[in-house]
Amino acid sequence: MTVHFIGAGPGAPDLITVRGLALIERCPVVLYAGSLVPAEVVAKARDDARVVDTAPMTLDEIVAEMEAAHAAGGDVARVHSGDPSLYGAIGEQMRRLEALGIAYDVTPGVPAYAAAAAALRCELTLPGVSQTVVLTRTAVRASAMPASETLAAFGATGATLAIHLSINNLARVVRELTPHYGGDCPVAVVHRASWPDERIIRGRLDDIREKVKANRITRTALILVGRVLDAHGFADSKLYDPAHSHVLRRD
Repeated sequence: MTVHFIGAGPGAPDLITVRGLALIERCPVVLYAGSLVPAEVVAKARDDARVVDTAPMTLDEIVAEMEAAHAAGGDVARVHSGDPSLYGAIGEQMRRLEALGIAYDVTPGVPAYAAAAAALRCELTLPGVSQTVVLTRTAVRASAMPASETLAAFGATGATLAIHLSINNLARVVRELTPHYGGDCPVAVVHRASWPDERIIRGRLDDIREKVKANRITRTALILVGRVLDAHGFADSKLYDPAHSHVLRRD
């Protein structure tokens, strides 16, 4: 018996991986975070599967479902939004399973920042503009941030920032990043990337708060900050430059 942690992707049912969908289709128990994973993602579960929305459940209750499946000898599809390695709260579940001697594995999923970049039709790393993407968040009501992991520290690098779980902290985001990026730095807020009601709000650090407030977005949104969002005249990659040789294309 194995508990399969599965990344469901950002929301669109057809953005789940082939492996993840196959696991959902065959597992007799399917546990999914219904607050962020659409019911359509688990609709392909077998007719006799036990399908449970874990959004209102505690960790103890979720692990109890896994223990019951283990006792019955049936695999569990544990479905999380996006990619479970990012803010997926799987670490604490895996720790419990290890203590109980229950096997588990992880199937990756399309992360929210990738879906947001696709919606924006934007490459997050451009030559001469930014070659680094920082995935981070701010502390609101959830877990505290380590003291060294501040927006100011990341902003000092000039990297592209993908800021999760922070739309209600937008004032702080703007305040801490403006000294490093400038008020004219492009910002995009992508609400429910890949969902049918996806919304994109583009602006700059000096006006994004007013735009977000006008659209009444208060949750399930990713904040992207960086010059790549409105870059023009950047250099072409060397990858396809005829003067650049590599192992598959020599002079």
